[in-house]
Amino acid sequence: MNTRMTRRARLLGGAAIGAVAMLAFANTASAQSAQDEPVEIEEVVVTGIRSAIESSIATKRNETSIVEVVTAEDIGKLPDVSIAESLGRLPGLTTQRLDGRSQVISIRGLGPDFTTALLNGREQVSTGDNRGVEFDQYPSELLGSVVVYKTPDAALIGQGLAGTADLRVIRPLEYGRQTLALNLRYELNDMGALNAGSTDHGVRYSVSYIDQFADDTVGIVLGYAHIESPYQSERFNAWGYPEVTGGGPRVIGGAKPYVMSSELERDGYIGVLELRPNQHLHMTFDAFYSTFDNSQILRGIELPLFWSSATLQPGYTVEDGMVTSGTYTGVKGVVRNDVNTRESTMMSLGWNTEVYVSENVTLSADVNYSNVDRTDQILETYAGTGRGPLGATDTIQFRTGDDITRFTPALDYGDFNLIRLTSPQGWGGDVIPGGQDGYLNSPSVSDELAGIRMALDANVDWGPVSNIEVGFYRSQREKELVNDQWFLAVPGGASAVVPLEFRLEPTSLEYLGIPRMISYDALGLVQSGFYNMVRNPNADVRAGNWFVEEKVFTPFVKLSLDTDLFGIPLTGNFGIQATHTEQHSDGFAARQLGTGISESIAVSGGDEYWELLPSANLIFEIGDQRFLRVSAARTMARPRMDQMRASRTFSYNAALDDPSNPLPNFPVYDPSNPPFTGGGGNPELRPWLANVFDLSFEQYFGRSAYVSLAVFYKDLETYVYDRTTQVDFTGYPPTGAVYRIGNYTRPENGEGGEIYGAEFTVSTPFDFISPWLEGFGGQFSISQTESSIQPDPGNPATPIPGLSETVANLTLYYEKDGFQARVSNRYRSEFLGEVAGFGNGRTLRQVGAENIVDAQIGYQFESGPLEGLSFLAQVNNATDEPFYTYEAGDERRVIDHQSYGRTFLFGINYRY
Repeated sequence: MNTRMTRRARLLGGAAIGAVAMLAFANTASAQSAQDEPVEIEEVVVTGIRSAIESSIATKRNETSIVEVVTAEDIGKLPDVSIAESLGRLPGLTTQRLDGRSQVISIRGLGPDFTTALLNGREQVSTGDNRGVEFDQYPSELLGSVVVYKTPDAALIGQGLAGTADLRVIRPLEYGRQTLALNLRYELNDMGALNAGSTDHGVRYSVSYIDQFADDTVGIVLGYAHIESPYQSERFNAWGYPEVTGGGPRVIGGAKPYVMSSELERDGYIGVLELRPNQHLHMTFDAFYSTFDNSQILRGIELPLFWSSATLQPGYTVEDGMVTSGTYTGVKGVVRNDVNTRESTMMSLGWNTEVYVSENVTLSADVNYSNVDRTDQILETYAGTGRGPLGATDTIQFRTGDDITRFTPALDYGDFNLIRLTSPQGWGGDVIPGGQDGYLNSPSVSDELAGIRMALDANVDWGPVSNIEVGFYRSQREKELVNDQWFLAVPGGASAVVPLEFRLEPTSLEYLGIPRMISYDALGLVQSGFYNMVRNPNADVRAGNWFVEEKVFTPFVKLSLDTDLFGIPLTGNFGIQATHTEQHSDGFAARQLGTGISESIAVSGGDEYWELLPSANLIFEIGDQRFLRVSAARTMARPRMDQMRASRTFSYNAALDDPSNPLPNFPVYDPSNPPFTGGGGNPELRPWLANVFDLSFEQYFGRSAYVSLAVFYKDLETYVYDRTTQVDFTGYPPTGAVYRIGNYTRPENGEGGEIYGAEFTVSTPFDFISPWLEGFGGQFSISQTESSIQPDPGNPATPIPGLSETVANLTLYYEKDGFQARVSNRYRSEFLGEVAGFGNGRTLRQVGAENIVDAQIGYQFESGPLEGLSFLAQVNNATDEPFYTYEAGDERRVIDHQSYGRTFLFGINYRY
């Protein structure tokens, strides 16, 4: 992948370098002045943006690992509307937008599969099919900070290969004061409500209460956060771009555009009880519970074009090998009224006890439990002019531009008499005579995790070693996916008029050039019993069910350092984890016997293994507030749980397995063309492993400014690839099969590669430049990452998922006398992203570079009767930056193009 930094990134980089030079000069001049004339220092207490920055800098400086930190500006006020967006501003981190919302993160070029998330230091379950945490599940209003570990230590449980994000809730006794915080925000999307039955405005509110009792021996945190957040999208999707003739120009082969209206509703509850009855005992119990309901309405027209019975007419226009305009005749469009819903509940419980045996010895025990239940409904309903070949066809003119293809149809797709509930293309005709009239995919996921961590921590005087921590962590995790899918059929195979009670106002597709289309309540139509529902009997659906269990035992020892090396103060730690894993999966092996007929058998598999994970973090204090950090570790990322499934599909060709009646072309058994073939998961799959090295220089300037330059190198010992190997199909039907060794395609551990890069960060107020700039400040970071890993051995040019070679973030802020203002820009270069493909399956596509701009302004009353009251206005995605993907490295061949509009928030906050 060849990516260049934008002109904006170069200018920001030059400005940052200039700021660093001035910062260093100012620091030197200040130090000289301090030597010449003693001054009396007055402590200034800061709040809001500057307070959050100072707290983050302090945490970063005091950690023994290389970390990045986000801290709430105040109770219930992380600096962004979601956790992921806040994390996306940190050096070396970036996010991927899904449906317009930042939901998953990449750290140093490695995608969500290589990152783990903790809540108060504890592993968490996930609502997705895999391990990656979707951060929308956690209310940002209830968090105090997030610490991202880029380098691990031996006592960090659940560490990821790329990094570990620890979401932290406030501890009431440490916080030390009574606080009541109320937050209310009104939300509006400027695209309006694109679908009938949807809304373009929402609301967020939260309340948090912190208090201490019994002479500060008992502390509580109680919090509740509610969100109703709408988001809109104009979405274009192309099937692809085939060649008109062999080697000829390429043309759009089909399109599936939509307008989407969605609403996220979430209720989050959090409670913390902290007890310190005496100097020997400290206990903390915390609980988190969340309900999550996300609904999407999608309406559009799927247009089968070149890859259908439609005909591209002569006279089309070609520019540089692409057909940019032309006419299709015989187009049979599929009018889609679709609905996606996701309902999930999550609970997380933790209990931590510390017993101070003596001044130098502490025993600790931490017990955690979390679970999640999720149910999706992915509903498709179809309408058109007639079933299969029946009904009118359309003549459509098209124009393919820089972003999407636009159409001019001849038919009126908003006419309920013309467009009826039917199967215009006859899809699914092998199961439903005449074709399916819709489809319902309703997978459900349950995920459960329980663990216990016990440790002994002792201060010692063993030369350079000042502390030792030894302990173990044991956990058990079970995740199951149940795959339910149904065909929908209009009774009698008719082409039915939409019943009046379900009709809605037409939906406009003007952004595509299509004036209108029919709209109706698709979910209500299904729930009314209008359709016949036929369970999908095919083998791939049966093989979509799976269960995975993991049992992990991790003993560890960590030794902390506090010494001098050649006169240079040295702190840090070194140690080792020894991780033992037992993994097991149950599922089904299924094959298709004929139309709508399949058979399956229960299958299972698993493995167990040990991995040693040593680590070292050394911190050299080479000057006044100047540190050089050196880290080395062996890190691990467990494989995707859906890749660990035992479930699979297989097929059997009897003609290749009859030694008494050989075929002319196959007189004897041919290992390259065996009778048994299949594909699916691998319950014996081992984790990704890497040897990592980090070097970071950090210079701090008081409490509010720092500059850092870091380089990192990761040598991945293994990587997970899809490979075809020979396996034994003994026990698989049919019973009379002779040759049982067949070809099976599954994920396997293969050769890894290198990923390396550099990060530069500066964070500073601007008052060192001039007193006129008091209150102004900025933060800037830029990361450059390269990789030699080839995730697809058959296509060496394919990059690893999640890797943007260039990532840059800039935040400018002003805060003085109660006024606050902030503007931020996040840039990431192109990358290979994970998106939803056919049947809602996982698909990797090349995602274009993006610049996302957010802004915020507010005022807080700092005294008088309104003290503690503040007002806030925010805009997210201020430049309406689209999300788009493309194929074959050609940005003209756009596959997905999604515009989300701008989201405005207006809020009022009160803290007492």
